[in-house]
Amino acid sequence: MIEQIDFDHVAVAAERQADMWPRYAGDLAGKWLGGGYTVGFASAQVAFANGMRLEGLEPHEPERNDFLRRFIDQSGPGPHHLTFKVGDIASAVDGAESAGYRVVSLDLSDPHWKEAFLHPKDATGIVIQLVQASGAGDWGSGPPADLPAPRAGRPATLVRVVHAVADLDAGRALFADLLRGEVTGEGDDADGAFVDVAWPGPGRLRLLQPSVDGWLAGRPGRLHHLLFACDDPGVIPDAAPLREDGLYEVAPERNLGVRLRLVPR
Repeated sequence: MIEQIDFDHVAVAAERQADMWPRYAGDLAGKWLGGGYTVGFASAQVAFANGMRLEGLEPHEPERNDFLRRFIDQSGPGPHHLTFKVGDIASAVDGAESAGYRVVSLDLSDPHWKEAFLHPKDATGIVIQLVQASGAGDWGSGPPADLPAPRAGRPATLVRVVHAVADLDAGRALFADLLRGEVTGEGDDADGAFVDVAWPGPGRLRLLQPSVDGWLAGRPGRLHHLLFACDDPGVIPDAAPLREDGLYEVAPERNLGVRLRLVPR
């Protein structure tokens, strides 16, 4: 059991962060928070109307650390990890290992940003980042000069991350039991059986056991889509109607490997 935990953001990777911002800062009007560089990757974040954040990653100095370069070469652009902030990284690591999850890349060298990762083969097919952070180490760089202007109207809301899993019980064990999410609902819909999980902040996750055979292709899990609410989903570029109730979808091949679902606010 991990104390003082919150679902902080979802991270997506691409060759260039700049290619993400027309969608997330322009079409969906995410607010620029800041960014920076470290060995292996560059990152930046935008926040949506409810405060939920999305982080964009691109390779940087891969000759010194090639983890992100290898990820993109093997999998292409797309979802990379989910980040959870914790009060104490040492107890979080102990709790994860005691529950049988492999902890990799533990780094306590920065007093303002201590982190560890759960191996995706254990963590239902996606990398889980655990972070103990203090405000003193926050980056706050200004937006790039070519950041697209936000689309007219209110910023979109990142309603939830939808993560497909082969085994809903395994998903519950990770996200509800170990990571202390509150189960707020469960049922079935057109996509399959689901369990909704919430944390104190705006982070919301739906665990989905897909009804389509073969969708996971033998994997323990795979991020299914990001659900956004906005004023007029039909005007978002590349959005196609999915159902008559106003649900639209941007296919992953039209959005750097990340499927979006859009609903009217």
